Formats: sequence, C-alpha cells, structure tokens
Amino acid sequence: MNEEQAVLDFFSKPENLPLGLSVAGQMDVIREQMNSRFWQDLQHRIDTLSVQHAPEWQTQVTEDRNAADMLVGLQCKLCEPHSHCLFPMLEQQYLGGSWRIFFGLMWQSPPTKEQLALPAITALKQNLSGAGFKHNENFIAWQWTNFHPRRSEFLLRYSQQPEKLLCEVESIFSALLIEHRDHITSANAALQAVPPSMTVSLDQLRRKRED
Repeated sequence: MNEEQAVLDFFSKPENLPLGLSVAGQMDVIREQMNSRFWQDLQHRIDTLSVQHAPEWQTQVTEDRNAADMLVGLQCKLCEPHSHCLFPMLEQQYLGGSWRIFFGLMWQSPPTKEQLALPAITALKQNLSGAGFKHNENFIAWQWTNFHPRRSEFLLRYSQQPEKLLCEVESIFSALLIEHRDHITSANAALQAVPPSMTVSLDQLRRKRED
C-alpha cells in the first residue's frame, strides 16, 4: 500500500472524517494565502525590473472579482494614463478545473478599426505573432504559461525554492515587457497621437451621413 492510499484510508474512516474535512478546509485557506503572497512577491520583482528597464510602467496587483482579498495577477499601467493604450499583464485563470497563468498585452479600451490599422499597431501585432503570441478582441497578444499556481507541485516549489520559481515567471514576463518595449512604446504613442475625432467608427460615420 502506498503512502497516498494509506492517508486516504485513514481519513475515510468515520471517526477520522471530521479531522480530514477540517484539514482539507485549512489547506484551501493556505493555498489561497500562498497564492496571494506569490503575486505580491512577483510584483516586487516586476517593480524592480520596471525601474531599471521600463520606467514608464507602474505595477498593480489585480484582485479576484468575487473575493477582494485574493490576488490573481498583476498589470503594468502607464505612469501617465491614457484611455487608448496597450498594457502588459500577467494573470491566473480558472480553466478545465485548474488555475493557470497566462500573460499578454491587453487593450485599455476596445480598439476601433482605425486604431487597428495604424502602422505601429500592425507592426507590433506582426512582431508578437512571430514570437508565438495569439490574439483576440481584448488582447493584441496573449500566451499560456506552464505555471499552475494552486497545484501542489507549484506550491511546494514556491515554499522550498521561491527565488528560483519567481525568477522563472519573471523571465517569461520580462521578455514581453523589455524585449518588445520599443514596439509597445511606438504603438502607444501612435494611439495617443490619434485625434479623438479619428476614433469614431465607420458605422457611426455612416449613421451620421444617413441622418
């Protein structure tokens, strides 16, 4: 009989079940606390990275919409905010019964056709596609990682080798934040240079003409 089966047999006994349920509940709390601490530790590392290599960004942690005290990711926002821009982000998402970390470059607000057609935006999209990123209506680029922050192996690594694990996650994100910095900066500059009147959609223009 292996160790895992022995544990299951022990806690499945009627007299031990209350203890097993109590332990399980406490472990869920510990997982959540370690998960939030991981994002706080990662934020400190990304803050240092930004100061050294990309000072235009400031890092913010993101909270679970259904649990304000649980952290689920981080975002890099421009120090001088703008309603039309792209920003790097890293977050965990619940998919297929497990939390998994993904990252990418997200739109601050839904882009118009004119914004998507800007040469700097087109060049950035092509550059990131060539680097293996996918895209959709919310992200000009996004990509899954192999990190599952609630799984036992992740938590054990975070407990035993925190610096090594954090370094691995940071290195993935830094590739987007630093290696593609010039293209991202050019794209955001182009978005901010577009006059407000230029962001009106073609459909809006057609409706005005028909009126």
